[in-house]
Amino acid sequence: MSYKEEFIEIYNTHIKRHGSKELLNWLLTTDFFTAPASTKYHCACEGGLVQHSVTVYHTLRDYHFNETEDNEESFAICALLHDLCKAEFYKVSTRNVKNEVTGSWEKQPFYMVEDSFPFGHGEKSVFLIERFMRLKPSEAMAIRWHMGGFDNAAKGGDFSISLAYEKYPLAVKLHISDFESTYIKEKHTSAVNKK
Repeated sequence: MSYKEEFIEIYNTHIKRHGSKELLNWLLTTDFFTAPASTKYHCACEGGLVQHSVTVYHTLRDYHFNETEDNEESFAICALLHDLCKAEFYKVSTRNVKNEVTGSWEKQPFYMVEDSFPFGHGEKSVFLIERFMRLKPSEAMAIRWHMGGFDNAAKGGDFSISLAYEKYPLAVKLHISDFESTYIKEKHTSAVNKK
């Protein structure tokens, strides 16, 4: 099963909220399933974004789901859609790179950012999701703050992130799962490994 197929299966199994079908239909019109997750870091390859989303889902679900406290739909929404802001965000371009063997310069493709709606990271994902379906406060907080201290707003000395993490355990769980997936699980994987 491809990452796209797995994403859609998890999505359709767990996300039943009003507007979820329209959101998935919109996603299918974007580059979400072919885009990279980053320009040169984790999953910087075709299909990397959907690979990362599925990996975060499994990390969040496998390590942090508590049947008495957590909700399957919320976990699927947060994990699968936390980086929705990266749909239609990357563009393939070329640059000249010197071939060390031949000494000649060659055009090589690379991903660059072309942000047509610069609304931030987590808040942009929340905004895009809510165009189709309503999020619970815990889901919105988790998606908004999933970058933790790497978020520009968190660097400004605001205590909002601490308050969000204190009040919404799902936000902490998503943040931990995103970072574990990025820096541990995806370090040695590539989207081409799963056909």
